[in-house]
Amino acid sequence: MNAAVLLIGSVVVLIAGYVLYGGWLSKQWGIDPKRKTPAHELEDGMDYVPAKTPVLMGHHFSSIAGAGPINGPIQAAVFGWVPVLLWVLIGGIFFGGVHDFGALFASLRHKGQSIGEIIDDSMGKSAKKLFLTFGYLTLLLVVAAFSSIVASTFGTTTAAGAAVEGATLAANESTAMISLLFIALAIVFGFFVYRKNAPIGIASVLGVAGIVAIVALGLNFHPISLTYNTWMWVIGAYILVASVTPVWILLQPRDYLSSFLLYFMIAAGVIAVLGAVFTGHGTFQVPAMGDAALKGTGVFTTGTAFPALFVTIACGAISGFHSLVSSGTTAKQLDNEKNAQPVAYGSMLIECTVAVISLCAIGFVWSAATDGTYASPTQVFAGGLSAMIATFAPGAQNIMYQMLILAVSVFCLTSLDTATRLARYMFQEFFLEQGETAKDAKGYKKVFANPYVATAITVVLGVSLGMTGYTKIWPLFGAANQLLAAIGLLAVCTWLGEVGKNNKMFYVPMVFMLAVTICSLVQTIMAKMNAYLTGAADVWALIQSVIAGFLIALSVVLAVIAAKTLYAQHKNKNAAEQQDKAA
Repeated sequence: MNAAVLLIGSVVVLIAGYVLYGGWLSKQWGIDPKRKTPAHELEDGMDYVPAKTPVLMGHHFSSIAGAGPINGPIQAAVFGWVPVLLWVLIGGIFFGGVHDFGALFASLRHKGQSIGEIIDDSMGKSAKKLFLTFGYLTLLLVVAAFSSIVASTFGTTTAAGAAVEGATLAANESTAMISLLFIALAIVFGFFVYRKNAPIGIASVLGVAGIVAIVALGLNFHPISLTYNTWMWVIGAYILVASVTPVWILLQPRDYLSSFLLYFMIAAGVIAVLGAVFTGHGTFQVPAMGDAALKGTGVFTTGTAFPALFVTIACGAISGFHSLVSSGTTAKQLDNEKNAQPVAYGSMLIECTVAVISLCAIGFVWSAATDGTYASPTQVFAGGLSAMIATFAPGAQNIMYQMLILAVSVFCLTSLDTATRLARYMFQEFFLEQGETAKDAKGYKKVFANPYVATAITVVLGVSLGMTGYTKIWPLFGAANQLLAAIGLLAVCTWLGEVGKNNKMFYVPMVFMLAVTICSLVQTIMAKMNAYLTGAADVWALIQSVIAGFLIALSVVLAVIAAKTLYAQHKNKNAAEQQDKAA
């Protein structure tokens, strides 16, 4: 397979999906550019703040990206490039895009509130409480995993306490320095754009120049050396402040500037693939249908294609975390409903493009990936693309490698900040009635609905869990995240049915994702329990089994409630049609 043909063909398919299927969804659901969005209706200067479309696109894209569309396809390449590519394209257009777009649209019609409120409207209060519990647990896993990943890329020690040395130590210290400078740059950018009304075009040019300057400074000056555990506490303090800070101060400007790194990463990937192919070096080595002998080795995932493929490739095809971003921060900042399709559906398909580029990257360094040269999927991604660039620009390989590693770290920090804010929203909503605010609550509910209390509880729980290291959290997070996607699809489907709009495009995705994730969690329980009982694993395996069982129980109950709701809606619709005919 020619990598350039694979990439160009995929982009063409994704563009067609956006125009044809995305446009059809907009018409089916009734996107209304004249309707006032929650950002204007409930503007409060903190969470509800109308954002310029490029800024919101940057926030949404940076928040949902993280390391997912890079790690997933690379880990799943063991199943072969054909299954990976088909799931990225089909999943992105017909599963993930529908999921993200639907969640944003439903939230816009519910005052920018979460999926929990949408469920309350169509499935009842009990179902809402169950979903908020499920969603909050998943977000705690996100906070734990991403804080651990960021601390690992900043620290002088590993999560296990081993010292980091040599080039890796210098790279970690540089990444930490650049990330800290990036936060300061974002605050300055936000001040001038939102308080001094600086033109977004001029501010963007100066912002990009600022990114180049801090990267150059960070690569050559990085005096901060902290251990993994110390960085975990620093990151905890940062997200504690960031998630209760008005969005215009940090979240919007930082995510907007972060998006330029993501666009740079995509552009670098495209140039790397095309350049390597045109110079005769673009060999694509991943086998079409995979190699079973490689499963579970190096950077590759384990298990059979069903369900492992569909759980491993999350953000590159469909991810439950996306629905929380769509119905959490993004819905509170959307300036006009007409922007919902490009922001939600469009961002999902751009993320699919990143997934395809990741597949091309491992295709170029397949031999090195299979012999254990690379320790992580991120290193495979950066190593593959920088090696491609070296085929036509040899002097650029090292700097490109470091830039790509930096970009992934920035996205993880962005997703971490957003996840903490989303967890705060969900924790607050659990103690509030529909339409009630924290100011209206009484007694203990007023205490727990307080944004600072909700954030502090979330940060303490998430960071404490993250201290164990992301490798112990990530296996459970993958299935939980995809199960959340199934429930997000289910929630929007029942709501659309409640308001009389076409919801049939949700049937296949939600049933398929439920089957995939429940099957995966059952396999996890069996494997972890067996390892624990035979003495091959510590108590953490038992904890994972208990959490997995709890997630399955919650999802099954919600699925049953949803099935009853959809059946009742169908029955009422048929009865109404019969009455119309009789009349």
